[in-house]
Amino acid sequence: MDWTVLDTWIIVSGILAAVSCALLGNFLILRKMSMMGDAISHAVLPGLAVAFLITGSRASMTMFLGAAIVGVLTAVFTQWISHFGQVEESASMGVVFTSLFAIGLIIIVRGANAVDLDPGCVLYGAIELAPLNTVQLGGAEIPRSALALGAVLLINTLFVVFFFKELRISAFDPELATTLGFSARLMHYMLMTLVAVTTVACFESVGSILVIAMLIVPGAAAHLLTDRLITMVLISVAIAVVCAVGGHLLAITGPGWIGFSDMSTNTAGMMAVVAGALFTLALFGAPRYGLVSRWLHLWTLRISILREDILGVLYRVEEHPDASNVEVSSVLLGNAIGAGALDIRVAVCQLLRGGQLKRQGTHFRITGSGREKARGLVRAHRLWENYLVEHLHLAADHIHPTAEQLEHITDTAMQDQLVQDTRQPDRDPHGRDIPPALD
Repeated sequence: MDWTVLDTWIIVSGILAAVSCALLGNFLILRKMSMMGDAISHAVLPGLAVAFLITGSRASMTMFLGAAIVGVLTAVFTQWISHFGQVEESASMGVVFTSLFAIGLIIIVRGANAVDLDPGCVLYGAIELAPLNTVQLGGAEIPRSALALGAVLLINTLFVVFFFKELRISAFDPELATTLGFSARLMHYMLMTLVAVTTVACFESVGSILVIAMLIVPGAAAHLLTDRLITMVLISVAIAVVCAVGGHLLAITGPGWIGFSDMSTNTAGMMAVVAGALFTLALFGAPRYGLVSRWLHLWTLRISILREDILGVLYRVEEHPDASNVEVSSVLLGNAIGAGALDIRVAVCQLLRGGQLKRQGTHFRITGSGREKARGLVRAHRLWENYLVEHLHLAADHIHPTAEQLEHITDTAMQDQLVQDTRQPDRDPHGRDIPPALD
């Protein structure tokens, strides 16, 4: 890989664009307006076309002003339709950007001979060519796009830093923001204006694909990793930087791994690919909200409930008059509880290690500590059965499933309350003895 100064400026431009988008994207996600960037990217088309038809020029500033104006109008129209039309913001967003996009297409079709717009440039940008358009600054040649994106990043950073408290409160509780003396609506329009400006400023360099990805993915991934807003913002910035660097490196080296030529002409697309990969990692591996951790939490809870069910089954076996002749195996436990063999094996192993279960050949018995735990569980179950019959007037043959769920969340204080509500019963509705309270 031959690294040149052009590669450095490509990465710098990518970082500036990605971080600029990620800073604002956090607050779009909190406001449930993640697709505003996508809406603006479609809606600015009439602004670009009208700016060209009026001025006859494709100068960057002319196109920028036309697109920025329409981008701001997109946010304003979306808010108006949502407020006055009493529709969801996502629906009003869809109405606005599809309408403006259609108007833009009509304008382009009507002036097709005069308008020269490259759809590939709109989608993917021209970040690989951005370093070639330079200006002299302090004796050094600086890409014009880097200066523009740097200015946008500076403005966005100052906005987030100085209005962080207002952005946070207005995102979570707009009514509280108004009560505290600042307008949540004003903060909304300021944020939407910066989103529009940022989106349009990034188009020429990185295209709409990367803009939309960076407005959504870094913040969404960071939201999976933390509940603190300041930490979320910092993590999203770090993810944006990794996407920019990793995307360009992958574009120029990755295809060679599988025998293809480099894809350096689609660096922006590869940056979006890296963003998607990082989000996937967060989706599965986030310590609290990741799919793996949530599955492990649910599985651990299921095993915990299963351990109690096993103790309850063995306790009820001991109540049987011929209990000494009843041998309970893993298969019998699985059939009685309705659990899989693997889950039963794990729960039994945990009970054996905890000393609440003992093995007798291929069969199991509960120990003294296991019997105490099971007695409280069975007591809660039968008290609930009495309560369901007496207070909810359920039939005795319909109460077992409900009581079986409630027994696992019933502590000693709740058992005492159930005793009072059911007038200290000695037996459940099926005539079985209710175990005495634990000492």
